[in-house]
Amino acid sequence: MTAKKTASAYARAGVDIDAKMGALRRARRGIEATFTPGVIGRLGSFGGLFRSPGAGQILVASTDGVGTKIKVACAAGRHDTVGGDIVNHCVNDILVQGAEPLFFMDYIGASKLDPGTLAAILRGLCRACRENGCALLGGETAEMPGVYPPGEYDLVGTIVGRVARRELITGAAIRPGDVILGLPSSGLHTNGYTLARRIVFETAGLKPRDPFPGLKRSVADVLLAVHRSYLAPVRALRRRVAVRGLAHITGGGFADNIERVLPAGRCAVIDRSAWTPPPLFRFLAEAGRVDREEMYRVFNMGIGMVVFVRRADVLAALAALRRAGERAVPIGNVRAAARASVELAN
Repeated sequence: MTAKKTASAYARAGVDIDAKMGALRRARRGIEATFTPGVIGRLGSFGGLFRSPGAGQILVASTDGVGTKIKVACAAGRHDTVGGDIVNHCVNDILVQGAEPLFFMDYIGASKLDPGTLAAILRGLCRACRENGCALLGGETAEMPGVYPPGEYDLVGTIVGRVARRELITGAAIRPGDVILGLPSSGLHTNGYTLARRIVFETAGLKPRDPFPGLKRSVADVLLAVHRSYLAPVRALRRRVAVRGLAHITGGGFADNIERVLPAGRCAVIDRSAWTPPPLFRFLAEAGRVDREEMYRVFNMGIGMVVFVRRADVLAALAALRRAGERAVPIGNVRAAARASVELAN
C-alpha cells in the first residue's frame, strides 16, 4: 500500500510550490510557441535573453496592470481573457510611439495560486503574444498569503519593443488642420472597472450570468471582452500614410491621454457627435447617473485609439484602415491654441 504524501510545512502555511511548478510545466509548450527568432536561451532561466535589435533602433518599454477587471473575472470564474487584456494594453502603449513588440514579461501574484486559474491566465497571455508576434520571455508567479485577498490575484505585465529612430512617433509633428481619426474599442478595455462594477453589480444588482441590459450577451461577456490590440491596423496604416501622432485612450479618458501627445500650442478638438457610444456606455451613464463629462474622463466611450494625420491624407488613411478591417471615423481636428489642450465639443 502506497503511503499518502504529506503536505509540506510551506504548503500547510498556504504556499504550495509543487502545485505552482506543475502548472508552469504544463504551460511550457504554449509559452515556447510564442518564442520569436530573437529569443536566446531556454525557458526557466533566471533572466530572459533577447538579441539586441541593432544600430539605429530605440527600445521602448512599458508596464501596466489589468486593474479591478480581475474582480469581474473572479466573480465570473473566467480567467482566459485577462492575459490577452494585459498583453494588448501594453502593445498599444508602445505602439503610440511607433514601436513593435519584441518581448513581454508577466507578474501574477495571489494569496494562493489555483493551478486551473493560473493555466487559464497563461493561455490568454500566450494567445495574445502569438497574435502580436511577441515572445513571452519570462515572468514571476508569487503566492503571498496575507497580502492578497483569498480567491483573488493581480496581473501585471512589462513589454519591450523597438522602433527605428527615424520612425519614432512623438506627436511633435502634429499641427493645426490635422484630422483626428478614432478607432473603435471592444468595450471598456481595462479602465473604469471600479465605477463600472459598482454600477453593474451594486446599483443595478446584476450577476455575471445575467443578460446585459440592451445587449444579447451576458454581463460577464460584455465586461470581460478583451482589450483590443491596434498593432495590425496601425501597421497597415503606416505603410500608406505618415502618422503624426497616436493616443491610446485608457485611464483618464480623452482629455488626459490625448494631451500627452500634443506639442505646445496645439488644441485637439474632439467632436462627440461624430460617433455614437455603444449601448454599454449609455447604460453605465444612465444607471449610474454619471454625468457626460465624467463619462469621457473615465471611459473610452467606444474609441480605443486616436490617430493624427494630415487633412490631405484622410481619404487614403481611411481606405488603408478599411482594408485592414478597421471601421475608423474622423472624430476631430487640431487648431492653434495658447497651450497643449483638449476640447470636447458637442
